[in-house]
Amino acid sequence: MPVISTSAVRRAALGATGAAVAGIGYASLIERNAFVLREATMPVLPPGASSLRVLHISDLHMMPGQKLKQQWLRELDRLEPDLVVNTGDNLSHQKSVPAVVQALGGLLSRPGLFVFGSNDYFAPVPKNPMKYFKKDHRRVYGAPLPWKDLRAAFTERGWLDLTHVRRDLEVAGVRIATAGVDDPHLQRDRYDTVAGAPNPLADLRVGLTHSPEPRVLDRFAADGYDLVLAGHTHGGQLVLPGYGALVTNCGIDKSRVKGPSKWGEHTQLHVSAGIGTSPWAPYRFCCRPEATLLTLVAAPPKRPAAENNHGLSTSETVAR
Repeated sequence: MPVISTSAVRRAALGATGAAVAGIGYASLIERNAFVLREATMPVLPPGASSLRVLHISDLHMMPGQKLKQQWLRELDRLEPDLVVNTGDNLSHQKSVPAVVQALGGLLSRPGLFVFGSNDYFAPVPKNPMKYFKKDHRRVYGAPLPWKDLRAAFTERGWLDLTHVRRDLEVAGVRIATAGVDDPHLQRDRYDTVAGAPNPLADLRVGLTHSPEPRVLDRFAADGYDLVLAGHTHGGQLVLPGYGALVTNCGIDKSRVKGPSKWGEHTQLHVSAGIGTSPWAPYRFCCRPEATLLTLVAAPPKRPAAENNHGLSTSETVAR
């Protein structure tokens, strides 16, 4: 058996430590400020409908001094979206409301929808990172945040608060039925207040929730919503190449931690990886902060089962 020298062990330990330090430095100093715009096309509109451009933003976790993030957000208005959707966690500090409003700038003059998350109501607090691996850990809430001021700023500019309400609107010629719930992460969701089939005359049915908890997604899907938008997960925040996200911080599986996916037979889900982080966990790894420009287009017409490989689903067809 070869003998490993003490110096070799020391060099290996120093190398591992150096790699860890470099990784933390990259995640906290570079990637968490490497903002990116994602784009995705989702076929959720009825045949013949015009496309709709929806800017989905979430999890700003704004601190007053985050000038780089604020400048990047201001530039998003150049995209000229038809609709802006904000799925919560805008704040991380009691004095962040002016920074959020100024950063969103021209986007607040466009049609917009929003619901709030836990870090609109309560400031983040330091916690043991291992708690993220326990779904039932006891939650500790920070100081109250000025969510009423933020809500007033949004609604005064014309954005619609979907917290436990249903609203119909028309955007770019598309009739949209919408509904939302308060943050399921805080157990504040009361889906019964918006339960039931949305307006049958709508071209598109959209649901909003901050945390994509399956109990809420199931209710939206059962009521016939075409698209549900959510945030909260940060895309996992720490992602290992070849493995994926370590946690989702909610009840959905890791394959749905960010981006588009399908929920049930009819409903499409989009989860934003978000723009910020908690000030107590200021890092991202292989999961850049993002906003998403969704282009909603007409869904392809459904083919009769007899024309679709004798009724086989896509997965079954591939398996054969």
